[in-house]
Amino acid sequence: MHDISEKGNKAITIWLFTLIILVMIMVVFGGYVRLTRSGLSLVEWHPISGVIPPITDAEWNAEFSKYQATPEFQLINANMDVDGFKEIFYLEYIHRLIARLVGFVVALPLFYFWWKKIIPWRESGVYTLIAFLFLFQAFMGWYMVSSGLVKHPEVSHLRLTFHLLTALLLLGITTWMALEHLYHFPPVKKKASKSKPFTWSIVLMSVLIFQIMYGGFMAGLKAGHVSSSYPLIYGKWIPSGMLSTIEPWWSNLYNTPLTVHFTHRWFAIVVLSVSFWLYWSTRRAAHSEKLHKGILWMLILTLTQITLGVITIWYHVPVFWASLHQATALSLFTVTIFINYQVVHEPVPAPVMQEARIEVTA
Repeated sequence: MHDISEKGNKAITIWLFTLIILVMIMVVFGGYVRLTRSGLSLVEWHPISGVIPPITDAEWNAEFSKYQATPEFQLINANMDVDGFKEIFYLEYIHRLIARLVGFVVALPLFYFWWKKIIPWRESGVYTLIAFLFLFQAFMGWYMVSSGLVKHPEVSHLRLTFHLLTALLLLGITTWMALEHLYHFPPVKKKASKSKPFTWSIVLMSVLIFQIMYGGFMAGLKAGHVSSSYPLIYGKWIPSGMLSTIEPWWSNLYNTPLTVHFTHRWFAIVVLSVSFWLYWSTRRAAHSEKLHKGILWMLILTLTQITLGVITIWYHVPVFWASLHQATALSLFTVTIFINYQVVHEPVPAPVMQEARIEVTA
């Protein structure tokens, strides 16, 4: 990055932040598509020809007949007509159109930067990784959708969660590189692992990713509908049968809706506790203003996210609140990336010199 000119650096910075916004929009809109049960309306994946939707009545009827052969139509939407099909079709179509747009925004500027040698070849590895992750994310999207077109009218919650986690990886690397270009930090020379904020920022990132992973399980299993009461579930703090519904017992941790709901509900308190501890332990320490603000925003967003989660449960997973809950999770993730970045690149405080005490002896 040190061989990149100031003008080139600005162009790359704008490109990366644009990607961050588009990836977040794509993920949130994908969640909206899932909540409206529109994701299985397109039963084929045509990256090129699929840009143009059906136009004539014959084309719509042909597309509708493909959907009629799916488990979702036969078991859930058997009374749907062509007009109803158009409504869910267009939502998934727009989702895939956004993905194509992001693909162009990834590829075209990157090729331009290579061609103009704005990005030196020896420093192009991480940008190539971003492009590869986007392609892999597109493949995982179709791999997820295909699981709901065979026997059951829903996608595999494990594939959905992996699709979400690859989106987080793409978002995380892109955000980190955007910050690198924005702040022009020099290479890290200090041993950040000796820093207490570094340790807790890594813990924070780990527990947040775990919580978002369980959010993916929640979405895939529709576990948000398990209970509409809070804080109790079925009138109990710890409902029975969470580890005995299926065998072996540990598979309940990611396959049983009740267990997933309970884990996701209460692990949010773990995320809040780590956020609060990081805030409390650094609030009066000699850290940068950017780090202090990042940690404060993390704490505020975590409290907001828990509130949104409770509202989503109370009102039986309404589309608006559930989508806002997902958008806040992405905001939490990017703020956590920012915190980790600031911790890693924070200058080492100058040592405090203590005056030597000289004892005068007679």
